[in-house]
Amino acid sequence: MELEWKLFADLKEYAGSSRVTVEVDEDATVGDALSALVTANPGLDGRVFDENGTVYDHVNVLRNGENVETAGDGLETELEEADELALFPPVSGG
Repeated sequence: MELEWKLFADLKEYAGSSRVTVEVDEDATVGDALSALVTANPGLDGRVFDENGTVYDHVNVLRNGENVETAGDGLETELEEADELALFPPVSGG
């Protein structure tokens, strides 16, 4: 199944686009789609995952507008074809 990630702030610069399409199996999870995204865009690896391969606490992974850590099963959240995925890095401003 083909899914699109929306990337924000500096993550879109590391990937070269604000929208990136990935291919995953029909029974894929958010974690599978995130791994496919980083595999296709290695520059994202150090921005998304720590040295243990865990998503940084300050990186928000959203499925259909909701953070998968608070409104799902984390990276084990199962995906459906129409799901919208987004990745937000920490944002600061003044």
